[in-house]
Amino acid sequence: MGHAPATETPRSYKDWARELRPYQNARLGRSLLEIAITLLPYAALWLAAAALVARGQWWGLLLTIPAAGFLLRVFILQHDCGHGALFASKRANDWTGRLLGVLTFAPYDYWRRSHAVHHGGAGNLDRRGLGDITTLTVAEYRAQSRLGRLRYRLYRHPAVMFGIGPAWMFLCQFRLPVGLMRDGPGPWVSTLATTLAVVPPALLLASVFGWGPVLAVQLPTTLIAATAGIWLFYVQHQFEETHWSEEEEWRFGHAALHGSSNYVLPRPLPWITGYVGVHHVHHLAARIPFYRLPEVLRDHPDLARMGRITVRESLATVRLTLWDEAARRLISFREAHAAA
Repeated sequence: MGHAPATETPRSYKDWARELRPYQNARLGRSLLEIAITLLPYAALWLAAAALVARGQWWGLLLTIPAAGFLLRVFILQHDCGHGALFASKRANDWTGRLLGVLTFAPYDYWRRSHAVHHGGAGNLDRRGLGDITTLTVAEYRAQSRLGRLRYRLYRHPAVMFGIGPAWMFLCQFRLPVGLMRDGPGPWVSTLATTLAVVPPALLLASVFGWGPVLAVQLPTTLIAATAGIWLFYVQHQFEETHWSEEEEWRFGHAALHGSSNYVLPRPLPWITGYVGVHHVHHLAARIPFYRLPEVLRDHPDLARMGRITVRESLATVRLTLWDEAARRLISFREAHAAA
């Protein structure tokens, strides 16, 4: 898929980390501008759609498509807050992230903890689980019962992964601290407080437009944004030449640069998606604000050439479902059965 080999650059991963350090400074004015140019269009599109639907002009639902794009961008802002990247102040990051979480339906503190687990062990076979897309090795899949194999095949089916999955995660799973239920009161407070915080604005909007228009606009907006977000997260790690290794072989730098893709999207999608496709750089230096990632690629052509996946190439990743430890690559169910 056009991935550059590890030998393309003589820099070590520590060298890269040192060179990327200057980009890890948030710019207050730019961060505030990014918030404004994301939230204001989102609010305008949402309100326009609700007003049109309330008047019986159902074509207004077409506005949920661009609104979903801006809602996805809201999540990117929340995502940067979780990495301490949007502001220099931890307090500013956390409270901004919590407020944005009311719009995305994603409880900030709970999500931040599970996402930190993902970043801390991405590509590590011994640390799979929380915050990841479940990926079995070929040997693990073969060791499953018939029911276990069926369950995994259903989980990895595109209709579930990109259809039922996003709806379940943002509308249902995020209402409880799944995976962190025994980690003290923090995750519970985060999930329940976010759900309760959604109620007052929902009641206010329903009093203006009615529950029908509010739900008719909010549900497709949320589901489109959630599906796009899950797809981006999937492509960022589920490609043929991604990196997985056991604990003793796993190295953070190698896993970051070679286990995460550089998703090349046509304009204006990189801007709408907050340049999250530059995921190999993000995993290596997560404190770089999303709006500075294009600077990194401009200043470091070697990084711009690494891990590139085009939209066309990304479509083929859907069939990749199992990690072949012998071949050290992701393969399809069909390939696994053929090799049995």
